[in-house]
Amino acid sequence: MTQVTSTPYFSYSTAQPRTSRVRREKVEASRTLSGMLLAAVLSALLVVADQVIDTWVDGHMLAAWVALWTVAFAALALLAPPLRKVSSGLASIMATAVQSYKVRRMEEKMWEYAHHDPRIMAELQHAWLRSQSQI
Repeated sequence: MTQVTSTPYFSYSTAQPRTSRVRREKVEASRTLSGMLLAAVLSALLVVADQVIDTWVDGHMLAAWVALWTVAFAALALLAPPLRKVSSGLASIMATAVQSYKVRRMEEKMWEYAHHDPRIMAELQHAWLRSQSQI
């Protein structure tokens, strides 16, 4: 799908590829991010569980380890889907921010180039005037 972006100075279109390869890379990136978030949350839970079990157990090490790993696997089972949703949302927000930064940077480069080349500046001014007359 082609998206047309226009500014007061010029307009251009960007074609966004809709291939399965691009989707697969986004999914793999969000899975990696969700795995990292899951590991961080799980490690925090294990530290808290270890502290609780340390004060709770007076030498019953087997029971403590069973309780600790029960907490770990329960956290894995309960927190994986929400963290995957959060990480995919964060990945899409970051992708949007990167895309808008690229567009803004490209516009700044074009404007800087137009300051040095009067032909491009004239073209941008004519495009701006045409866009104002259409409104």
